[in-house]
Amino acid sequence: MNFDELLTVTFTLFAIIDIVGSVPMLISLKEKMGGLNALKATLISGALMIVFFFIGKPFLGLMGVDIKSFAVAGSIVIFILGLEMVLGIEFFKPDKDSKAGTLVPIAFPLIAGSGTLTSIMSLKATFDKQDKNEYIILLAIFINLIIIYIVLLSLNKIERLLGKAGLMAVRKFFGVILLAIAVKIFTTNIPAFGK
Repeated sequence: MNFDELLTVTFTLFAIIDIVGSVPMLISLKEKMGGLNALKATLISGALMIVFFFIGKPFLGLMGVDIKSFAVAGSIVIFILGLEMVLGIEFFKPDKDSKAGTLVPIAFPLIAGSGTLTSIMSLKATFDKQDKNEYIILLAIFINLIIIYIVLLSLNKIERLLGKAGLMAVRKFFGVILLAIAVKIFTTNIPAFGK
């Protein structure tokens, strides 16, 4: 197993999930719901990611979409998410009236949202193309689930530690990383078109 690849994929998913950048929203939801089940939210979001890792490709096949097309589309979604984080513009509107708890909107779409699921498919497409061990992606998912669980348990401490300015700086930093990742996924998969 290539440790550098594991580190890259883990960091990529960490940037896309943006659990630290979601702390203000998570704190607000926790207050509205009167609490948050960190373990349940982590397990549900993890299950969604793992299911999508295994059956995403056959599902796309049923829809008549190849994995490279999905990867290119995913890179565009990731690019937009990065722009959101850097510019502070909201393209994807969360459902502010949602009364559901841990499953919606925390596990999905906040943690395992379209950006995360698209990224898993995009990474898998890139790994398939380069004949790399795609199970590195699974290990990266598990590492991120541990981080997610720790963050969900420590919401109040993180908010006090970083402060509003710190949270904003972290969000913008990960936004720039996401833009670079989106460009890389796009350029890796776009040459397949027209062949």
